[in-house]
Amino acid sequence: MDTEAFWRVLGAAKDRDKPLDAAVTDRLSALRPEEILAFEYEFSRLRDAVHRWDVWAAAYLIGGGCSDDRFSDFTAGLVALGREWYERVAAHPDALAGHPAVRTAAAVGDQDVIFDEDFNFVSCRAYERLTGDTDAFWGASETYIAARTTSANDGSEGDDGDVDMGESFDFDDAKQMRLRLPRLASLYAHSSPTCGVAGANRPPAR
Repeated sequence: MDTEAFWRVLGAAKDRDKPLDAAVTDRLSALRPEEILAFEYEFSRLRDAVHRWDVWAAAYLIGGGCSDDRFSDFTAGLVALGREWYERVAAHPDALAGHPAVRTAAAVGDQDVIFDEDFNFVSCRAYERLTGDTDAFWGASETYIAARTTSANDGSEGDDGDVDMGESFDFDDAKQMRLRLPRLASLYAHSSPTCGVAGANRPPAR
């Protein structure tokens, strides 16, 4: 399974009359275990590609703050939006200001839109359903992803696991947020992210 096949699975699941995570789990359950692991590999790659400070800033505005765990749910939710919106947001996170669900959520104070914890586990649930093994998925997935990552590295890149998140900036600096995410900052101008105890909703310091 490559990236094109990944988006085909997701697109076909969106036509089902049930929650997306359940529909994707159903479709993956009809595949071979190796194909489920390949789906998870593509999912991980897509999420890693939007693991950036500017995307985190968008999550911070939409969610009224955003911890590490919440950002994981946000990147999963971006993939769950489908290829068109994912690619738009990957290019320009501020594009989320034009998503109908985000606009509605901003109007009513819903801080959970886009965040999709359940979508993180579609591959795991499908693998368990297919194999009957409730413990094997994460180990198998780590082994598969490590093998694919090693084979894809031609030696020109480092192997220290560091992710380039781009330029960091202060999410509580209104001027910076308006500069970098003008549409979202305007959409959420009526609210301000809550920082929580000990910076629980802040991104980690860089």
